[in-house]
Amino acid sequence: MADDIVDLDEYRCLTAQKMIDLRRRFHHEFCIDQKNLSNHNDIVEELLDAGPAETWSLAAAKAVYLLQLFEAIPGEPDSKRSELISQTLNDLNRLSDIEGRN
Repeated sequence: MADDIVDLDEYRCLTAQKMIDLRRRFHHEFCIDQKNLSNHNDIVEELLDAGPAETWSLAAAKAVYLLQLFEAIPGEPDSKRSELISQTLNDLNRLSDIEGRN
């Protein structure tokens, strides 16, 4: 077995090389975005776990976050579950707005 590394890019046409470069760049940007999102989620979860909610709005914010995480779980889409989550999120937002006006 040879120890020489074969650079396959030199065997591709210019268009294919450009496409590979684009895919590599998009993959790199995607990885950075995923790391930033993970860091953001860690911060949000730390804030939500700081203690019990003092208002219904804060309790609703926690519920909204958890429902959005639940809805994002990969798997076969369930339209009934998605509709129920959507209705619940709307209810929580509506009730939080009502509480904020009082």
